[in-house]
Amino acid sequence: MTATPTSRLSLMSAALVVARRDFFAILLSRAFLFFLLGPLFPVLVGGLAGGIGSQVKSEVANPELAVLLAPAERDAIVAAHEALGAQLGGSLPPLVALDDPPTTDPKAILAEKRGNIAAVLSGSLQQPVLTGPENQLERMRGKAALLAATALGNAPSTFPDITTWTVTTSGANERSGRMVTAQAGQMLLFLLTMLLAGMVLSNLVEEKGNKIIEILAASIPMDAVFFGKLFAMLAVSFVGITVWGLAVGAIFMFGGFNMQSLPAPAVGWPVFIALGIAYFAMAYLLLGSIFLTIGSQAKTVREVQTLSMPATMMQLVVFFAASFAVGQQGSAFEWGAAIFPFSSPFAMLARAALQEGVMQHVIALAWQGLAVAVMVRLGASLFRKRVMQSGSGGKARRGMFRRKTSAA
Repeated sequence: MTATPTSRLSLMSAALVVARRDFFAILLSRAFLFFLLGPLFPVLVGGLAGGIGSQVKSEVANPELAVLLAPAERDAIVAAHEALGAQLGGSLPPLVALDDPPTTDPKAILAEKRGNIAAVLSGSLQQPVLTGPENQLERMRGKAALLAATALGNAPSTFPDITTWTVTTSGANERSGRMVTAQAGQMLLFLLTMLLAGMVLSNLVEEKGNKIIEILAASIPMDAVFFGKLFAMLAVSFVGITVWGLAVGAIFMFGGFNMQSLPAPAVGWPVFIALGIAYFAMAYLLLGSIFLTIGSQAKTVREVQTLSMPATMMQLVVFFAASFAVGQQGSAFEWGAAIFPFSSPFAMLARAALQEGVMQHVIALAWQGLAVAVMVRLGASLFRKRVMQSGSGGKARRGMFRRKTSAA
């Protein structure tokens, strides 16, 4: 009886097997934990520095007005400040009521440089005197006069209700805001792609060194190996983005950041975020297919770094071209950036921020997916021709040499 040959896995099934193997191997490694923590330290330091800086700036930006008057007049100024503060909000300077000052000379009080006192109101309510630097006098003269007039009863302490009419923003303001969102989305997409796509480079070099790639190539199609490794790295990247996103979101939440303050994209935030995820996947797979091909051709990590430099420079040029195309909507250059596979994710994400409609993005994603398939097949074919065949040929030549030697 002849044994029936075992059927091989389909391309997608084999790719998923490789993807699952690589995904858990990377996810459970200690190096991946340090990789996740690496970008969080600059974000944490930047967030703390920004919070401290904003706090210091707010303290410096709110100079105080010291009140050096008789007790009754001082209390009247404090009451006027509370009455006006309900209407004028933060436009009034904070007050420092000097209950028992060591001196009655305003210049001496300022010379002490205590607290955040910028000017001193002295004299009387009928004849107030404001002492301070020239720049602070210009800022506080009118507010001090309003406080004195309100304390004397010469200015209203209550204000009538104001009816307001809200109008929609102008077209120019809306487009300017969407342009900011488009550029920010492109920048974030580029940074994440370049940061995470580098993991693909050394993956195949390591497996070539320990002969694992030869076992995989003998078991499943080389296209499936390439697809599987790309899918695994993409899944690992999504894990990293999720962790980083939660950390940054927590920092923004505690910092009081509100996403509604950002200009809304043309397609709306839910669709824009979904398209951003899809375009990141396509940009990652496109760049990862190039990096995977480079890694498959290189023999050492040093060769990987040398060969990857042109690809990195090309990606920078592509990003700058897509950024320039943002301001050229509808032009031939912008259409070229949207069609060229490697710049298409960046150009189309900008379109999502600037133009309404979703069908164009469905077509663009299908086109980018086709480009990924072509690039992976080209890379796998090049690996088979340049690496696998040369390796088998080398083994055959060594075998022939051994047979001739033994015959002699």
